[in-house]
Amino acid sequence: MMMGFVASTATQAAEVYNKNANKLDVYGKIKAMHYFSDYDSKDGDQTYVRFGIKGETQINDDLTGYGRWESEFSGNKTESDSSQKTRLAFAGVKLKNYGSFDYGRNLGALYDVEAWTDMFPEFGGDSSAQTDNFMTKRASGLATYRNTDFFGLVDGLDLTLQYQGKNEGREAKKQNGDGVGTSLSYDFGGSDFAVSAAYTSSDRTNDQNLLARGRFESGSLGDRPEI
Repeated sequence: MMMGFVASTATQAAEVYNKNANKLDVYGKIKAMHYFSDYDSKDGDQTYVRFGIKGETQINDDLTGYGRWESEFSGNKTESDSSQKTRLAFAGVKLKNYGSFDYGRNLGALYDVEAWTDMFPEFGGDSSAQTDNFMTKRASGLATYRNTDFFGLVDGLDLTLQYQGKNEGREAKKQNGDGVGTSLSYDFGGSDFAVSAAYTSSDRTNDQNLLARGRFESGSLGDRPEI
């Protein structure tokens, strides 16, 4: 059983620069939070501060460069304990109606669907969206193509194509092999109704296969998880 007490400021944003089609925004929030749980690893202070920077620059009439960095600092650690973690860090280019392409630490394609349930102050979107778990939420090594309104031809129809490079050298459950993902969503304009679908498929790493075979019968999980 777990309960939480949350006091949070709304995410605040400020435009610090906007000149000659070059923009820079900063944003952030502070969340004071305490969990009451039977699990020692969850019980206690969960306070944190979140801070981010977003920017874009007009390269020419058709091409725009953009980037985003977001970090989180825990407020429940000692001063000698490093508590900073990078949530997002990516850069890319956008070509008018042809879409955008970026690379870095970003949101996985499956999160385009899962985001519908991740709207609460706490405990939202936790059923299958996990950080650094293939392409279900925030992850590293993501090359992402996004197209809004399907090349300007269909209002409300958005497409995502994504590739994730192999990430090893970390604990097995946070690793991933090469993977691909896609999502498609349609927003029915003038209503509150929209539909979304997503699919991802990734290789498991050797460490993950060894871990799985140590718990289950050899090969029973397969080498490539699909969602």
